[in-house]
Amino acid sequence: MRSKLTFIVSLCLCFPAVAEIDLQIPKPVLEEVLVTGGRESIRTLSGSAQLLDEEILQQFDYSDLNQVMSFLPGVYVRQEEGYGLRPNIGIRGAAAERSQKITLMEDGVLIAPAPYSAPAAYYLPNVSRMSAVELVKGPSAIQHGPHTVGGAINMATRAITDDQAELDVTFGSDQFHKLRALYGSDNDQFGYWVEGLRYGADGFKQLDGGGDTGFERNDINAKLQWRSASGVARPQQLTLKLGYADEDSDETYLGLTDDDFQRNPNRRYAASQLDHFNSEHTQVHADHIISLSETLRLNTKIYWNEFDRAWNKFDGFIAGSSLGPDLDLSDSLLAILRGEANSDGSDNQMIDVTNNDRSYGSYGVQTQGSISLGDNNSRHEITAGLRIHHDYVDRNHRVQGYLMQDGTLIADGQDRTAKVLNHAETDAIAVFVQDKIERNNWQYTLGLRYEDIEGELRNDLNPALSDTNRQSIVMPGLGVYWQYNDYLGFLAGVNKGFSPAGPGAADNVEPEESINYEFGLRYQTARLYLEWIGFFFFFTNLLGRCRVSDTGCEVGEEFNGGEVEIGGSEITGHYYWQLNDQLTMPISFSYTYTESAFQTRFQSRFSQWGNVSKGDALTYLPENIARLQLGLESIAWRLQLAWKHQDEMREEAGRGEITDGLHSDKLTTVDVAAAWDFKPGMMLQLSVDNAADEKAIVSHRPFGARPNKPQSVNLRLKYEF
Repeated sequence: MRSKLTFIVSLCLCFPAVAEIDLQIPKPVLEEVLVTGGRESIRTLSGSAQLLDEEILQQFDYSDLNQVMSFLPGVYVRQEEGYGLRPNIGIRGAAAERSQKITLMEDGVLIAPAPYSAPAAYYLPNVSRMSAVELVKGPSAIQHGPHTVGGAINMATRAITDDQAELDVTFGSDQFHKLRALYGSDNDQFGYWVEGLRYGADGFKQLDGGGDTGFERNDINAKLQWRSASGVARPQQLTLKLGYADEDSDETYLGLTDDDFQRNPNRRYAASQLDHFNSEHTQVHADHIISLSETLRLNTKIYWNEFDRAWNKFDGFIAGSSLGPDLDLSDSLLAILRGEANSDGSDNQMIDVTNNDRSYGSYGVQTQGSISLGDNNSRHEITAGLRIHHDYVDRNHRVQGYLMQDGTLIADGQDRTAKVLNHAETDAIAVFVQDKIERNNWQYTLGLRYEDIEGELRNDLNPALSDTNRQSIVMPGLGVYWQYNDYLGFLAGVNKGFSPAGPGAADNVEPEESINYEFGLRYQTARLYLEWIGFFFFFTNLLGRCRVSDTGCEVGEEFNGGEVEIGGSEITGHYYWQLNDQLTMPISFSYTYTESAFQTRFQSRFSQWGNVSKGDALTYLPENIARLQLGLESIAWRLQLAWKHQDEMREEAGRGEITDGLHSDKLTTVDVAAAWDFKPGMMLQLSVDNAADEKAIVSHRPFGARPNKPQSVNLRLKYEF
């Protein structure tokens, strides 16, 4: 195992070696943070990608990343607590569970707390401070590992442009509040901005016996930038980004029985009254760009992230019955959960409240060079990159027993052995090379990615389970785009998908691998843009991870599901209808169809699979997802209406009618937003989420039926000065 000291020294040596990195324009706009190259590059990309810019993100001012991702095709979301604090996002069949099988980035840097050692950690940056969100899929995703099965999401922070100052205030239902302030300045060579964000709510759930069910989040960030003077032979730019974020929330894993959900979907059982989550996240990112010539450019990023969290939460009973997603318990135990009956003092009725205390770290250096070669008839843009990465997680899950007495949890005072006490760490080296060839109306993109991953797990409770493992993988990719005429283009591609197994994985557990195909077309005019893409994934080895809500397996244990086929279609588009000189009607839509099937018969202790027959469909893959948005815009005001639909989802592998087994409900909602620029630099916005107040079970995991967020109304004032 490479030592941490050697790794840190390598970071220190690498940065001076690239102290002359490139930039050709004095004030770049998002150049150092976007991974797609921007909207115009996407439209001729020989692979699928989408970009949500600041204008789109401001339309409804969502603070929930789940809501933001509903704009985009090929994305599957499983809601958990209604506010998007614990996103579960999947892409093209990659499991949505805790967003563990997609590559998550901020400004092109891995941002998950420990993307190799613990990819299922609950953390994502607050989307309210982002100026763009990018989605990259198919062959385009091999630059952005380690998870290349489904794709990558990159969240881009605001660029340093000119002097700027903003004050943004929102108040709404359930005491929701969001306060954001930003101030920045820029001159020829130096620029900076400082931003503060605080948002939270009292929560929409009602705890039996009373108590808090809300949350508070704080986020403080700064970006400082230096640019070389104009006219130098090798222009360069250095950006330093500093960030701190914390969360204090009263969230729980505990849901409801289906019967109790029908009576009151927003109820919370008394057994969850002590559930409390605290976290802190700290980051330091340095980004350096230099132009060594008119055609050669280097970009180097150094990053350091730490994330500490403690979640004191209901985790079942000390002994006896185990909880599952359907809360199939005896009437006496359900009465204890509701606070309607007292515990008898036995471990079978003793409530388990476990503090899941974890510390994560992630740091590394990545450098990428690009060079342009050729002439007007044939051009090559060759890009190569290297990343050296280390991450770790320390877990200390401590148990306390509680008696339910007259609706209140009373500690039994006994010391108990920790449930989990371990340390996992991973060293990884990743290399990629890509050649984008433009010849007449054709564009070919050839890419190759290599990952060498070395992991170690130290189990302090059971040293016999401590282990090391090593994974090496080569991932090729090929994409082709043909611009048939001024309006119509065709694309096709294939790539190898990969999602690594965790450190210390058992010898019989293999990483997830797939062969991914996509093909489609793009049609665009001055006012209309349409894109259709079909995709087909052949998984040679599906990987599943046991979570707290899975019964019959150890938390963190991994399983293989063999061969699986996933296929579907994505359609997206927008049209600008000019009604008259003052009014425009923008129309946008996205649609995703997906089907899946296991190709082998097997029996698994992983509860999301169970007894699988050939042809059974995967969990949490809705067949149909659709979004239609209509707008009406003038110079001074804007009105938006979004209709969103997601089919029911299986929560256990199976076939036939989804409603015959454990499943989430279909959900159709409508959001409305109206904005008025009543003075220069001043905007007033009224938004209504879930305007018809639709109610549905969005998941039975972790423990029991969970609701979507009810109707909420927000009033926002934004002042730019």
